[in-house]
Amino acid sequence: GNGQEWMAENLRSTVYANGDPIPNVTDSIAWGQLTTGAWALYNNDNQYENPYGKLYNWYAVADSRNVCPTGWHVPTDGEWTMLTDYLGGENVAGGKMKSTGTQHWQAPNQGATNVSGFSGLPGGHTGIYGFNTLGSAGNLWSASDTGPLWAWQRYLGASLINVQRGTVDKRSGFSLRCVR
Repeated sequence: GNGQEWMAENLRSTVYANGDPIPNVTDSIAWGQLTTGAWALYNNDNQYENPYGKLYNWYAVADSRNVCPTGWHVPTDGEWTMLTDYLGGENVAGGKMKSTGTQHWQAPNQGATNVSGFSGLPGGHTGIYGFNTLGSAGNLWSASDTGPLWAWQRYLGASLINVQRGTVDKRSGFSLRCVR
């Protein structure tokens, strides 16, 4: 490997590493006004917690109490790039990172082989406009921001073999993977 160990599931924690609770915010209007950490379940429905995990805003990601378990951390933008480079580059890494088949991903789940064992899932997202893209997209936070409003993420899509790197609003609710 490339020296990295990644969790093979999306995070489901309700506490920071020190035991402090991460608030569950279910109202999208309230969610959109937050500048502190929070999590939600897709559609506020616990049937989605397994296998998709929770959706976190970037303020939970950036919290010094560490949203990941002790010994793990949220990957930086550079650590995501190390992973995708190791998997042959962004143009092909998406397929290697996605769980196979159409149990969770919408057809065609383009190029999905999961040879990496990452088992990426389409957990959808939430934000000021509510919940969207379950089954078609997996957005994964990085710990790296680009100013007061935006942070880097990685995007896996049902119709994509590539993984997309981009910046998004910190108030978005995305899936989270930890690395060590």
